[in-house]
Amino acid sequence: MALISRKTFQFYSSSTPASRSVLMTLSKRLSFIKGQQKPQCCSSVAMRMLCVKDKSQYMFCRKNHIQLRMQSLSVKETVRLCGDTENCTKSDNMWMDEQLFFKRLNNLCTSEEIFYFLSSLEVMSDTMAAGALQRISEVEVDDSGLKNPGVLENEVFRALCLQFEFESSKLSNTGLLNALQALVMLRIDPQSTLMASLLSESEERLGKAQLTVENLCALGESLLELESPSCAMLEQIVNHMQEKDIEKWSPREIVMVYKILQVTARKRKQYQNLLNRLNSVTLPAVSQLSPNFASVILNSLVVLCQTQTVALVTALCKHSAKQVPYFTDYELVNVLDAFLYFGHREQIFTEALEMHVPQSILTMHPQTVCKVMQYCCKKAILSKPIFDAVAESFISSADRLTTDQIAEYIIPFGTLNYLPPSASSLFRRLETVLHTRLSHFQPHTLVNLLHSCVLIQRYPLNFLPKIFSPYFLQKLQAQPPGLNGVVTPQLTQLFLTVTLECPFYEGPKLLPKYQVKALPMPHSSCDVHLLKRVKTGLLYLLKKRIYFASEVSTPYFYVVDIEIKLDEEGFVLPVAQREEVHKRIALCVDGQNRFCANSHNLLGEEAIKQRHLQLLGYEVVQIPYFEIESLENCRKMAEYLHKKIFPHTYGLGR
Repeated sequence: MALISRKTFQFYSSSTPASRSVLMTLSKRLSFIKGQQKPQCCSSVAMRMLCVKDKSQYMFCRKNHIQLRMQSLSVKETVRLCGDTENCTKSDNMWMDEQLFFKRLNNLCTSEEIFYFLSSLEVMSDTMAAGALQRISEVEVDDSGLKNPGVLENEVFRALCLQFEFESSKLSNTGLLNALQALVMLRIDPQSTLMASLLSESEERLGKAQLTVENLCALGESLLELESPSCAMLEQIVNHMQEKDIEKWSPREIVMVYKILQVTARKRKQYQNLLNRLNSVTLPAVSQLSPNFASVILNSLVVLCQTQTVALVTALCKHSAKQVPYFTDYELVNVLDAFLYFGHREQIFTEALEMHVPQSILTMHPQTVCKVMQYCCKKAILSKPIFDAVAESFISSADRLTTDQIAEYIIPFGTLNYLPPSASSLFRRLETVLHTRLSHFQPHTLVNLLHSCVLIQRYPLNFLPKIFSPYFLQKLQAQPPGLNGVVTPQLTQLFLTVTLECPFYEGPKLLPKYQVKALPMPHSSCDVHLLKRVKTGLLYLLKKRIYFASEVSTPYFYVVDIEIKLDEEGFVLPVAQREEVHKRIALCVDGQNRFCANSHNLLGEEAIKQRHLQLLGYEVVQIPYFEIESLENCRKMAEYLHKKIFPHTYGLGR
């Protein structure tokens, strides 16, 4: 984004002698055509501003307002605008038909071409002048801001701005509001006299209820683009819009009202009736929404906490699946946030992401990639095409990522227990980055990142001495949220991992005061209904309840779903017996919540638990839901458990 020095670009002020002199000259030479008066010929430079009637330009990135340097204008630089195009006498070849004007204007691709074209005209309507400014903003502004600040010093541009400032009361509603919209897009300082004049005139007409629905929409869009929009004016717009026939609103008008309500969210209860009407009208129009409009509405529904609009949210989410290739990065982030907020998941949306992300990842903003990975992680969606593409992207671009982005790229691999084909290169790259930037990571982010690595058997041994050091732990405790119920179990599991899986590690250990007594499994708690079915089958098989125990706490931080004890000869012992125990069997009753969505791939926290139980001496027997959900009765469940737990045994008792 170009940065314009405020010292260099000073606004023309009517308070200075020179300014007053120019203003007096302008007042004589710049007059709007009224009634049946013919346009008085001024000079060869005549300006006009654009009227975009059917589409608005949304500038997401609002940064660094520009201040204009207005200097005295010569007679040849004055501007001839006509405020009432229908009543103007179009004679002497001074007037160009508006339709022809906009057709020619829209074919111009540079500001130089636009200025040359404008200089060839003698007189034009204010909507034509506004159209020209809008076209200039379209060709000169991108997501980074104003591409060529020199545009603002052009004589034609400065002359246009002067007349719009001093003749704002004579402008048509369309000319006024489209000029305002164009100048907002060009990042003109909202505190300037030019913008103050246009905003003041707009506010006056708003108060007098002189604006149509389309006018209200244009004004609302301009106000929303300002960094500190007037909430009072926005509320006035909403109040006027409520009086209009909502059934006849266009998608653009619907979206604008959603955005205004989003800004005035603190008064959500006051406008809930309007929101309900708006939601009802939007539902049948969902299929007509552009990607931008769908994204904006979903974002507004999140901000406005519209959790009760199930039908609308569902329709928007399904519609979004078709729009994935056409979303901008910012729009896609909004859509993903909505999916997460409303707890929605669409297979066709996931499939669309799987097509889009690998193709676009080289040009996607890192924050968008992070949001995609967060979505997959929270929804337990193990998408190998997405994860493989993200791994390759990390290998090539890790140096350009922030420490938070590094963590957001890598953590889902551990959470969903997946090693991509490029795993060796991926973790070598991560190790290099950690060696270089370890001190830059926030303590909680670092623990979370290293914990995710051990879930998939990638052991950060070079960095554990720092993690287990008293200094780091004190720092961790001092920073919010401190040693909470998330980070303490992660530290404990890191310690248990190096103890069991890396016996050669000789660095510092985690002090007992930082260890938890039992490791919680927030993402893979036991499926109570499934556990009950397995217990019923075991009772049928073993005849007595004394031969197995459920939800058993071990001295090793884990809770076992079902434990069975055997003696040296392989006979089942009562669970209360402590002597002659030769083998312990841990039954892991794995419900759907312990697997990735639509997959038989265990989540990372369950995989590491079963791995550690084996290293602690248990014989781990996995009872996955997909193997027993079709078993119809206790007898069949008992037969299944017999084969699963005692495959080589015919009798179980003494």
